[in-house]
Amino acid sequence: VQLVESGGGLVRARGSLKLSCAASGSIFRINDMGWYRQAPGKQRELVAQITSGGSTNYADSVKGRFTISRDNGKNTVDLQMISLKPEDAAVYYCNAFVQVNRKYECEYWGQGTQVTVSS
Repeated sequence: VQLVESGGGLVRARGSLKLSCAASGSIFRINDMGWYRQAPGKQRELVAQITSGGSTNYADSVKGRFTISRDNGKNTVDLQMISLKPEDAAVYYCNAFVQVNRKYECEYWGQGTQVTVSS
């Protein structure tokens, strides 16, 4: 199973950016999907998470500015980011809990995509 992110880049503060992640490979079902980020010198942190049923969870720092969504038919998850702040700059990682069969679930990570926010 592979997770491939796209959509990162350079944006000005108060701008918008959309990240996308596509899962491929031997997939029976994808359970929770999410986005994490890691800034230099900091630990990786959860940004947003979405269940297969569409329930969402956000870090307090991004509530009201970021929106996570997924397409179960396409095995994709997106992160729409608006009102970006310099402190949102980080490498963003896609995360997914994938069942390769009825019994076995494994956690997968994307390679990361850089988001840079200029002030």
